[in-house]
Amino acid sequence: MAAAAPADHRAAALSALAAIRPPVGVIAERERLAAFEMDAYIQHRETPMAAVLPETEDQVRDIVRTLGRLGVPVISRGAGTGISGGATPTADGVMLVLTRMRRILATDAAARLATVEPGVPNARVSEAAEPAGLFFAPDPSSQVVSSIGGNVAENAGGVHCLKYGLTVHNVAGLRVIDGDGDLLELGGEALDSPGYDFLAIMNGSEGNLGVITRATLRLLPRPEATQTLLAGFGTVREAAQAVGAIIGAGVIPAGMEMMDRVVIDACERYMALGLPKAEALLLVEVDGGVEEADEMLATVRAILVSCGASDVRVAKDDAERANLWKSRKGAFAALASVMPDYYTLDGSVPRYALADVLDEIYALGREYGMVIGNVFHAGDGNMHPCIFYDANRAGELERSEELGGRILELCIDHGGTITGEHGVGIEKLKSMCLQFRDGEIAAFHDVKAAFDPAGILNPGKAVPTLKRCAEWGGLHVRAGRIPHPEIPRF
Repeated sequence: MAAAAPADHRAAALSALAAIRPPVGVIAERERLAAFEMDAYIQHRETPMAAVLPETEDQVRDIVRTLGRLGVPVISRGAGTGISGGATPTADGVMLVLTRMRRILATDAAARLATVEPGVPNARVSEAAEPAGLFFAPDPSSQVVSSIGGNVAENAGGVHCLKYGLTVHNVAGLRVIDGDGDLLELGGEALDSPGYDFLAIMNGSEGNLGVITRATLRLLPRPEATQTLLAGFGTVREAAQAVGAIIGAGVIPAGMEMMDRVVIDACERYMALGLPKAEALLLVEVDGGVEEADEMLATVRAILVSCGASDVRVAKDDAERANLWKSRKGAFAALASVMPDYYTLDGSVPRYALADVLDEIYALGREYGMVIGNVFHAGDGNMHPCIFYDANRAGELERSEELGGRILELCIDHGGTITGEHGVGIEKLKSMCLQFRDGEIAAFHDVKAAFDPAGILNPGKAVPTLKRCAEWGGLHVRAGRIPHPEIPRF
């Protein structure tokens, strides 16, 4: 936690922000700053020195330059839906809130592109493109409110990422203000551009390398036909094995989502959808031409039955399809009915390891005496274990975080990674030290220094310091949790 800014330092920053022309909105009253104390990673919070709300790219540039001269940290924030703490403020820093920059600047149906400001909600892009028969593919569960700038910063995915990719696969160009306050134009309308792929570096950079001020997004034609199935299984393992069987048969669904008994029961309590009585549900959607979608539907249905599905339902129309997806889209809200608090993780594993990793996750839950529910993007192995706890009980938050760290270790041990779409933020800093070694961590810092020499952009997020990795690395070796890694030499 950063120390609060000295009064004279705070006064200098506020005075400098007030001098920007045209004037920019500034919030400095402590009671109003409470709205920016955390993002959706509610386990940790801090009150920033101030929050500033620009309306134009020029204002963003002036804010970064002004605060950079004073050495004041700048933490970018969109809608605040991130759940890894990437937009958690620092007491000596200023929140750069981009929600007022929410214009859709252009939609080009012929080029299949939309150009938008960073505060535009994800779902609005598809709404704007709908008259042309197009849509923006990334669709995180928070898409009604989550902003495009935040989606890019976290490289968000969504329920249809299996076929259509993450945000990085659907961004053609970006305009970004770097740590020096200079404007960078990355990518563009062309299919490719010469030189290093800085556009890919910026996707998922979590506000460490620059402030996104404009994004050019790829739009896709809406499929001619869509078919959606819901299958119930007697065991979680059967459902997990069905995922691999479908992909192994050469079928790439638009989406393939899984939820276990804990989540199914929560959704029924919360929404009363009439879901099948099962230990696990698999929601599969295929799309394409009419004949193609019908053929894939028949193939998937046969595979589900052969893998042990006892109840397979096919949506008859758009209304039934929306009802099936309602359980998945509303699952995280429904989970609040299980216990007062829960902590959602985001590790990814190869599809072949799904069944074994799920078994081990439940075993860890029993070891810790904590309930774990699973709802996740099964098709690409992006898991979202939800650990339930009561924050009013002493030590339960800390135990849930420790259990979360153990689960992320499982993902690494099975050839996976510690995040698939939620980012590292402050939540997974220790786990970064398990996945990467000293040279790799140093390379990350070198990249940051190239874009942000003074280190003012979102400091302390996404990439741990080498010193902390040395400390944490030694602790993990002594605990015997990883097999003889190279100890960072610092």
